[in-house]
Amino acid sequence: MDIKLVNIGFGNIVSGNRIVAIVSPESAPIKRIISNARDQGVLIDATYGRRTRAVIITDSDHVILSAVQPETVANRLGAREVEVDDSPGE
Repeated sequence: MDIKLVNIGFGNIVSGNRIVAIVSPESAPIKRIISNARDQGVLIDATYGRRTRAVIITDSDHVILSAVQPETVANRLGAREVEVDDSPGE
């Protein structure tokens, strides 16, 4: 299994294989998830003091805050995946 590394801004890198969700921090449930993660000591703030634009939730229940848009993180994650088309051409 390949290890996919995803740049989440400011030189911070996360293992793409561990990402469960990439969401916007606007809703009340996500704000609650952030607050609970902070209380449990599993919050990683990678915003460098900037506004949080993406919340990354991992399979280890860590919550990572990023100053990069969720779409950008998702595109960077998708850019690591290279699909090979083995079907014969027409």
